Amino acid sequence: MLQEEESKHLERNVMFDADHDREKTADTERETVQETELSSLAQSDSLRLYLREISRIPLLSAVSESRLAERAENGEKEARNHLIEANLRLVVSIAKKYVGQGLSLEDLIGEGNIGLIRAVTKFDYRKGFRFSTYATWWIKQAITRAILEGTRVVRLPVYIMEEVMRVKRTTRQLYQELGREPTPEIIGERLGMTAERVSELLIWAEKVFSLDAPLSEEEENTLGDIIEDVRERGPMEITDQQLLREEIRKVLGQLTVRERQVIELRFGLIDDHDHTLEEVGKKLKVTRERVRQIEERAIRKLRHPQASRILKDYLD
Repeated sequence: MLQEEESKHLERNVMFDADHDREKTADTERETVQETELSSLAQSDSLRLYLREISRIPLLSAVSESRLAERAENGEKEARNHLIEANLRLVVSIAKKYVGQGLSLEDLIGEGNIGLIRAVTKFDYRKGFRFSTYATWWIKQAITRAILEGTRVVRLPVYIMEEVMRVKRTTRQLYQELGREPTPEIIGERLGMTAERVSELLIWAEKVFSLDAPLSEEEENTLGDIIEDVRERGPMEITDQQLLREEIRKVLGQLTVRERQVIELRFGLIDDHDHTLEEVGKKLKVTRERVRQIEERAIRKLRHPQASRILKDYLD
């Protein structure tokens, strides 16, 4: 029963790293694994040989990625394998950042490769995004999930750990909002949990390693940061929403600073919470009516066909 419930949670939860320039980052990461690094990375002859081999595989252009993805979707195994092999360096570059978190580099690469294969299966080339961007999220999801499952002194089912992280993250948010430590009742009200359940999860949080510690030396993100409260949304829907947000942020560049602030708050582009006119007014220190006027003006500017299409997709 426990395994079945945990499996369901694993299926509907995907972790994302909130980088603003993922496409550039993904390409840079793939290019950073050079033969000069192999001696310091490799912990065995077999791993050293593997790293040397994948360092010689050419990277793909955006056009090549799209063509291979289309062929792979049509069942062409060779294209699927080519897409995977061309991104093995990306896996290594990401995996090496998590060394020292309880798993060996070989294990981290293995978990990352599983995420890469899953990304190939899920990728939709029609959306126009780079495969390397999409794959980065799945690779990090697979690696961090493996760390969650394999490095705690007190071993908890992953779905409980995710609840713990939701409570920890919400506690931090409420502390910033209230200026004081929130009670279990306040936390529970925000999360839809009982105060008793919140208290229980807070006790568990004290028994595991720090959720506020950085995941790796090169990243500031913590385990609590990278697990989103996605509940019933499926992996593809989550990814679509994240990618759409990035497109929306580009569209919002045509707005003034104040107009952009209003739109971001009203449509939950910052914190996944659609703020009311009153809430936005309090944050920006203007009246409810003034917020409504700014919002209307901003939306008029977004009537451009392409901009309105993107915004409509997001709201739908």
